[in-house]
Amino acid sequence: MTALPPRFTEDRALRDAARAVLEDDIARLRASLGEQGVASRVSSSVGTTITGRIKAGANDVFEQAKLAASDYRGVLAVLVGAILLWLMRGPLLALIEAEGEPEADTEREPENAIAGSEADAPPAAAGE
Repeated sequence: MTALPPRFTEDRALRDAARAVLEDDIARLRASLGEQGVASRVSSSVGTTITGRIKAGANDVFEQAKLAASDYRGVLAVLVGAILLWLMRGPLLALIEAEGEPEADTEREPENAIAGSEADAPPAAAGE
């Protein structure tokens, strides 16, 4: 057999070393996948990415809202007042209706009182 050129033997040694590293990486990946499945890895990765994007977007919206609120304080005050009136509409309507009704006579004795009421007295005779 003929002798191989030195460059060829160096390339083969590099290839064998790279293959050993790749096989080691594949073995670690298989062991890792055995501990945690592919589906859970993907869902946790996607969940983390989406959560990060939502937080970044919410921070941007909040900053823009602060800037807009400082420019339109009067409009914001009217809007907050309208929201509060809408949320308190039930108690406010009940208060308005209660003021429209006349108050009950509190001096009058209840009709079903037990002692000393006129309802317990015998009726007067018709001819007397």
